[in-house]
Amino acid sequence: MPKKLDISFLGHTILRQKAIEVLEIKQFDFQNLIDDMIYTVKKVNGLGIAAAQVYENKRVSIIASKPSVRYPNASLMEPIAIINPIILSHSQKTTKEWEGCLGIPGIRGLVPRYTSINVKFTDRTGKEIIKTFTSFVARIFQHEYDHLHGKAFLDRLESNQDIITEIEYQKIVSKL
Repeated sequence: MPKKLDISFLGHTILRQKAIEVLEIKQFDFQNLIDDMIYTVKKVNGLGIAAAQVYENKRVSIIASKPSVRYPNASLMEPIAIINPIILSHSQKTTKEWEGCLGIPGIRGLVPRYTSINVKFTDRTGKEIIKTFTSFVARIFQHEYDHLHGKAFLDRLESNQDIITEIEYQKIVSKL
């Protein structure tokens, strides 16, 4: 039975470490970690989570886009495990949108991201996948990919003027 994992918060050293490649994908403990991460991201109403956010220094994240109070216009998709990802190429075009993070509660930032990315990763069965992500799902992927490299969304901001509180963000969302 999956369990809800504790979330690490900005300031904890694990969030600034480069994650270690996963070699034993089919190992029982690693498969349990994936199940627990999927369960956790659902329980905390997130759209993605990286292993560092649950105190594990491994190159794995979950993307689980769905509409929510925090992201009412998010697309709906089944959660997927992204193991040892590499960005192969990306669009020249970027867009700036508001992002938050489970490890930085109460804060939002207007973050520039590529609108389309071509990636290679391994799924939880050990199969290598090459896929293109676009729009909001591409944004989630890049956010979680940054976590695997010890970066937070705040590191991507162009200006400190691009930071707001969750309360102000909810006012913006309610007007859409």
